[in-house]
Amino acid sequence: MSGKLKAKKIGFIGGGAMGEAIIAGLLKAGACPPEAILASDASPVRLDHLKARYGIGVTKDNLSVVAHADVLVLSVKPQIMPEVLREVGHSINEDVVVVSIAAGIRVATLIQSVKARLVRAMPNVCATVSQGSTALVSTPRVESNDRAMVEELFGSVGSVLWIEEAKMDAVTALSGSGPAYVFLMMEALIQAGVENGLTLEQARALVYQTVKGSATLAMEGEHPAVLRERVTSPGGTTAAALHELEAHGVRAAFLAAVAAAVRRSKELG
Repeated sequence: MSGKLKAKKIGFIGGGAMGEAIIAGLLKAGACPPEAILASDASPVRLDHLKARYGIGVTKDNLSVVAHADVLVLSVKPQIMPEVLREVGHSINEDVVVVSIAAGIRVATLIQSVKARLVRAMPNVCATVSQGSTALVSTPRVESNDRAMVEELFGSVGSVLWIEEAKMDAVTALSGSGPAYVFLMMEALIQAGVENGLTLEQARALVYQTVKGSATLAMEGEHPAVLRERVTSPGGTTAAALHELEAHGVRAAFLAAVAAAVRRSKELG
């Protein structure tokens, strides 16, 4: 951690799951104290929850968050973003670092309303357990200190990668939506375990640890194809299973799924 957020006030417009994940990560990492954070949300229930759990400031007034923040996180759904930009865009100081995490909302759209130091971000739901993957897009007014603060912000909940905006639709489709693909695979494997004699609890325990262990092993550096070949003995059980997966077009289905998500991300933008 660079410690650049320690003296900054951080605002969140939108206190949903992703906003909460970042807040929790910041506090857990000691990147800033609770009193430095002010969050707004349309739901009083969400505000009460955030205040009770994290001890941060809360409000229903988005403009109060804008007035508070040195670093402003726009953590609302893409469908709500135009309304939020109309409400607060003109009130954001040009020296504020503004981070948008709304999927599909492009920099060109944001800068029509926001004249500040703008960063577009694409985190994923794994940020809720500090294992997120966040891609970041910088804009010309963003300086090195700003980048360091944004890296610290998202580094508190996982890994950070700076990319060109042209690649953001692919990131959204791959890592933004990616946890859902993995959860679907886990769901199917658990069902398969139960159908072949395991209890639900046994199948869950085996699948969860297998996925976690496989990801950990892959992160040590070897290509997944090499690891797959290492697990697959000629004529063995794994080979039989992989033959069925290929015969049912699983690889092609993943390629098509990501391509569909890329198309939808472009439509949202």
